[in-house]
Amino acid sequence: MSRKPYNDFLEQSAGFLANRMARRNVLVEDYVELIADLHAEGQEARQVDLAARLGVAQPTVAKMLARLTTEGFVARKPYRGIFLTELGQKLAQDVKHRHEIVENFLKALGVSPQNATIDAEGIEHFVGEETLAAFERFLKQSKEG
Repeated sequence: MSRKPYNDFLEQSAGFLANRMARRNVLVEDYVELIADLHAEGQEARQVDLAARLGVAQPTVAKMLARLTTEGFVARKPYRGIFLTELGQKLAQDVKHRHEIVENFLKALGVSPQNATIDAEGIEHFVGEETLAAFERFLKQSKEG
């Protein structure tokens, strides 16, 4: 077994770090995106709604909402549900934008709309900025060509 050059180890380490960071943010992004979706549908975002849509128990949602509140993404108003702060709205927009790019890219590759939506939900959290930009360029070129 040969040893990898030093730079390969740095690249590998950077990949692992990026993956760990993305994994840590997946739940935050999912919750913020769902809250924004509920509001866009004209619905309130309540703990019970989030639990039902995410398929988790209400105590799980309560714990995450406490985290989101502490980190400044949401504000909770008694008897009025959950609202995104300016920071939360920005994150929701960014996540939605990434999701749309990934979903459209997958569809352009011939993935069925249903599977593209499902797969984009996972990929959107892990795709790097350079790759996302390449997806966008591909989509733009596909429309122009």
